[in-house]
Amino acid sequence: MTDSSDSISLDDLAPLAWNGADDVVIVGGGLAGLFTALKLAPRPVTVITAAPLGTGASSAWAQGGIAAAVGLGDSPEQHAADTVAAGAGIVDEAIANLMTREASARIEDLLRYGVPFDRDLEGKLMLSREAAHSERRIVRVNGDLAGKAIMGALVQAVRRTPSIRVLEGFVVEDLISEGRFVTGVIARTVGARHDQPIRISGRAVVLASGGVGHLFAVTTNPVEARGAGLAAAARAGATLADLEFVQFHPTAIAVGRDPAPLATEALRGEGAILVGRDGRRIMDGVHPDLDLAPRDIVARAVYEASRGDGAFLDARASVGARFPARFPTVYAACMAAGVDPVVEPIPIAPAAHYHMGGVLTDANGRTSLDGLWACGETASTGAHGANRLASNSLLEAIVFGARIAEDISGLAPAAPMAAPAASGRPIRGGAAPDDGATATLRRAMTDMVGVVRDGARMARAVETLDRLRRNAANADLRNMATAALLIAVSAERRKESRGAHFRSDFEAPREELAHRSTITLDDALGELGAPADERAAS
Repeated sequence: MTDSSDSISLDDLAPLAWNGADDVVIVGGGLAGLFTALKLAPRPVTVITAAPLGTGASSAWAQGGIAAAVGLGDSPEQHAADTVAAGAGIVDEAIANLMTREASARIEDLLRYGVPFDRDLEGKLMLSREAAHSERRIVRVNGDLAGKAIMGALVQAVRRTPSIRVLEGFVVEDLISEGRFVTGVIARTVGARHDQPIRISGRAVVLASGGVGHLFAVTTNPVEARGAGLAAAARAGATLADLEFVQFHPTAIAVGRDPAPLATEALRGEGAILVGRDGRRIMDGVHPDLDLAPRDIVARAVYEASRGDGAFLDARASVGARFPARFPTVYAACMAAGVDPVVEPIPIAPAAHYHMGGVLTDANGRTSLDGLWACGETASTGAHGANRLASNSLLEAIVFGARIAEDISGLAPAAPMAAPAASGRPIRGGAAPDDGATATLRRAMTDMVGVVRDGARMARAVETLDRLRRNAANADLRNMATAALLIAVSAERRKESRGAHFRSDFEAPREELAHRSTITLDDALGELGAPADERAAS
């Protein structure tokens, strides 16, 4: 937590007209943040985003689409059952049912905002199937362009909405709180060498700051997915949940790019198969659903194959010449790397893709801190359990974004407050990069807290991450190390294998551990032996 005196106000930034506290402050310009802002209109909202609006968000990179039981023969109950089954025993069933029941209405919202979902000749939504879904229920845009199209439509809608103010080029580093009541955020200009933090006060703060993929050396997530929101909430005292459950996508395109391009799961839904260099199917004898098995199972199989002679996704027979038109994003990524997926298999490897854990919330997105809500990948609602069902991520973002908007709308706006006074006192921090320390952190997470884990390696990771946290030379590295440390401690605590959390020293699930986990930063630092004064100052 950062003391509010260690900052200057927006009043001191001439380009930004500001006369007091904002009504609602939303941290993050991805799907969850923008959808929440739109659903709050005409209530005044300020959206803070590090990257230009519509970029830098994992939502924009989503290829598969949104899962929703809108087809004949499907039902929200069946969708919820598939969600629970994929979640490996710890999904909150009430939350899953709530999410799937509200899916159809949220798809209608997106259509009203102008999202051009694929339709058939009769005008009905075209649906595809992905792994662990019992029905075709993935609503898509031009094969693999769902995220880009959805974000494009929402950005336009936001630009047209006068009640939404967007602050681009600011990264939120901390929450401001009075006791357990969150009253605003501390932000700084992206790329600033010398920290001049700004204080943005709000009567309601919504964290929609994205995931943690870039804490790992191999990821499909944009660079902004560094766990900053998670770390800020933790320092403010928020309860976190299920942090050990990090989903690794089995089919990142292994061509040496950071972040790694993604080969959408929809390719396997169309019949593409996973093979070794010798052409043998990787999933033979591993799972009865073969290439459409749950992601954690597929990711481990691909991980083992990639450690040997290599792993590949072969779409030559199933997609072939239709590849450029059917999956243009994947095709372009492959061709840029010198791989023609029409005539050759695509080299693949698992990559950090989605975080099931996050800031613990209730059904309305409320966190354990008053005045703070969370949605999207930053939140842990209980909908995903130990292993997210494919294409439920975008669905969760819009369902709970809408519920947060409804919850906040029930709060009467207060009279404008005076702007906080500026303080000239400098603080340690700034955005100066520390590439060596960042690389050490990311490699430790991939090597020691990755697809396959064990106690000894995680203990080494905890030591490394805590050292990086304590010695961090800037706020960005401090946030990364804090989030990574919390994930590693949570993973070491869970002495079993469940869903995306797989331990070679505890390979089986344990019935007594079939429940969600919670942690606070104070808990974690206490386990490491940090004195009370250091924990209070963290």
